[in-house]
Amino acid sequence: MRFSQGILKMLVKEQGKQIGVVAKKSGVPIKTIRYYEELGLLQASSRTEGGFRLFDADVFSRLHFIKCAQSLGLSLSEIKEFLQVHDQGNLPCEHIKAKLQDKVVIIEKQIRDMVIFKQELEGLLSSWEAVSENSENTICPIIEKN
Repeated sequence: MRFSQGILKMLVKEQGKQIGVVAKKSGVPIKTIRYYEELGLLQASSRTEGGFRLFDADVFSRLHFIKCAQSLGLSLSEIKEFLQVHDQGNLPCEHIKAKLQDKVVIIEKQIRDMVIFKQELEGLLSSWEAVSENSENTICPIIEKN
């Protein structure tokens, strides 16, 4: 008996994975997978007769990418943009690089702001004085005088 290429592909093609299997294998909670689907980061390939979502095998690489991108401080909306570029057949690497460069600039500013804040706190602490009088109008006069 000979099978055509199309039938052979249908027979060999891996059946979609239900959301519970995806969650268990990926370590991503079902609720999170549903949320990602709602945002458009993931797409169920089909549903069972009972209405259960079925996902293709690429769901694991997408979930891995999402988690890696999140660990770099990228938002889900940014990640969605990158996945859309990928889904159009292009590599989003240049887009990701530009976003990460922007994040470095923001982090550098935050570091400068935090250094200034640390210096202000150290100045307050170095001039800390014991307060003996209790005033009903103040809670901590040392803090309130600044």
